[in-house]
Order: sequence, then C-alpha cells, then structure tokens
Amino acid sequence: MSNPFDVLAQFDRLTSSAFDTARAPRVMPVDLFREGDQYILSADMPGIDPESVDLDLDGQLLTIRAERRAPASEQVKWLAHERPYGSYMRQFTLGDGVDVERIAANYEHGVLSVIIPVAERAKPRKIAVASTDRTKEVSA
Repeated sequence: MSNPFDVLAQFDRLTSSAFDTARAPRVMPVDLFREGDQYILSADMPGIDPESVDLDLDGQLLTIRAERRAPASEQVKWLAHERPYGSYMRQFTLGDGVDVERIAANYEHGVLSVIIPVAERAKPRKIAVASTDRTKEVSA
C-alpha cells in the first residue's frame, strides 16, 4: 500500500529548506545603546567588503545595506556551503531627538558602528525659575 504523505520525507524537506542558507534571509544582528550624548548602533557584518556598505538617511529613516559576494570562479566545487552570501538590509526609524546632520559611521573588524548624536534640544538642561523672593535653578 502506497502512502502519498511520507511524514519523514516531508520533515526532511522542511528542515532542509529551513536551513538552506542560499535562500535564508540575511541576518545582520545589531546592538543599540546610549552612551553619554550619543547612540551607538553596532552591526555584525563579517566578511563584508567595506566598499559594499551603503548607509542612507531619508528623513528619519536610516537604511543600512551591504553585500557579501560568493567566490565567482566556476571551478569552485562546494564541499560545505553554510555561510550566507547576498544582500543584507536593515532599517531604523530615528526619533526627533537625534542630530541627523552629525551621524558618522566606521567599519572595522567586521563590525559597522554608527554614531548617532543626541540633538542639543533633547539633552537635559537646567531651567532658571524666576521669583520675587529669589531666583533658583530647577532640574528639568
């Protein structure tokens, strides 16, 4: 008796497609934290040619694009092919409290660091409170 739905064959097909790095989405893990008067975004991009890294800012939308190219030789015969190749992209919406004019980026040792300064208007400041009795400072 023939079984048209072989559970093991279907499971093997699903797991092989789930772990197929040629078709899997390209992951660009990031860390984002605030240090003093700036935000620092660090993106892991090992094996990426720095010339392929592209940062765009459209209004408050920051887009990071990069590409890792596979060996172009037709004589390559893969024995293992687990590292993903292709295009990477991440997008981040920046708040109004950042200084988009002074954003800077650096790529070193496979990590892209994007420095996003806090805008002057968003920094904490002291406000003087006037009074007929006296003038004192109140923390804002």
